[in-house]
Amino acid sequence: MHPMLNIAVRAARAAGKILVKNFDQGNPVEAESKGLNDWVTDMDKAAEQAIINTIKKSYPDHGIIAEESGTQAGTENDFQWVIDPLDGTTNYMRGIPHFCISIALLHKGSVQQAVVYDPIREELFTASRGAGAQLNGRRLRISPKVELKGAILSTGFPFKMKSRLPEYLEMFNKLFEHCADVRRAGAAALDLAYVAAGRHDAFWEMGLKPWDILAGELLVREAGGIVSDFQGGHNYVQSGNIAAGAPKALKQMLAKIR
Repeated sequence: MHPMLNIAVRAARAAGKILVKNFDQGNPVEAESKGLNDWVTDMDKAAEQAIINTIKKSYPDHGIIAEESGTQAGTENDFQWVIDPLDGTTNYMRGIPHFCISIALLHKGSVQQAVVYDPIREELFTASRGAGAQLNGRRLRISPKVELKGAILSTGFPFKMKSRLPEYLEMFNKLFEHCADVRRAGAAALDLAYVAAGRHDAFWEMGLKPWDILAGELLVREAGGIVSDFQGGHNYVQSGNIAAGAPKALKQMLAKIR
């Protein structure tokens, strides 16, 4: 395992211990609103701090981009760690056991290492650029699906941008008409990891942030898949609109979205 990926795994496991220890204890999880239908809990903050502390012990000069604490510049800022300490906060708050930690390492803007960790199922998805993607050490390959017919898609609703619901529903209706079924589980990084693992054939969502996308993007690419924006371009990090999946199935999906 690449040394930097090893640190990312160590950081994700440290955060996972905090999240699992405090998950579904029968008491309401204290949360505060960051915006419309957007929440942060004390566990988000504690998990994020555990990740940052682990990274800084080995790479004190690297930059950090974290969902809760924001951007921390480093003296060696060609390296940036992009962190989502708890993707699926609403699931976590409600005792739904589907959430993850997502960590990506950028070098000069390009994702080099990625971890998506589901601490409930103890599923560790990892990828290094040019070295493939793995789940608990087993090599991942994208679904061999070549068409939308019979495909299982995953998505996320635009719950923070309900003004875009009509646009989203047009996409949903077109895709649902041609695929087998659609899943909506509430953690985009895990959706992307499931695409990389061949569990889902393709995924699309609008309005995501870089920490939702970057680790899962590398997983999909290293498993043999394609990642794009809704126009088939590379503007998904900036726009937040992302589609990912097996190449031929994704091409058909993009045609329906457009």
